[in-house]
Amino acid sequence: MNTNTLKDSGAKLMNLAHRFVLTVSGRRLLAQPFGMPLVELHTVGRKSGQPRSCYLTTPVHDSKRVVLVASKGGDDRHPDWYRNLQAHPDAELVINGERRKVHARTATPDERAELWPKIVASYQGYANYQKRTAREIPVVICDVTG
Repeated sequence: MNTNTLKDSGAKLMNLAHRFVLTVSGRRLLAQPFGMPLVELHTVGRKSGQPRSCYLTTPVHDSKRVVLVASKGGDDRHPDWYRNLQAHPDAELVINGERRKVHARTATPDERAELWPKIVASYQGYANYQKRTAREIPVVICDVTG
């Protein structure tokens, strides 16, 4: 098994474990990792066309938008959920128990410059992830549509 396969398997296992703990605890445990709200993102697979979901945190959000960070822990590759959103930007997410329709887009350079300090203020780990990779970590703005 190569390094990327091990990393990806570990990430999938963590997501399954997170889902299990949330379910068993009635959504009381792990609902605010690193002090940020947890969102469940529902996308369409870019290759398979099948429904996909994963848990992410949102360092910046309000009633009109939810900001996600495509960090993949500082990996040199974009996360699958981000690539799925690039192919199919209309998605759904669950935040605070409410399912919402969103349209996702990568922040413009100006939007990213404005948001990045707020993102890092919310969780310093994002700055560390950026240091680990040569790619600029995308900031994804999910505009609430419904």
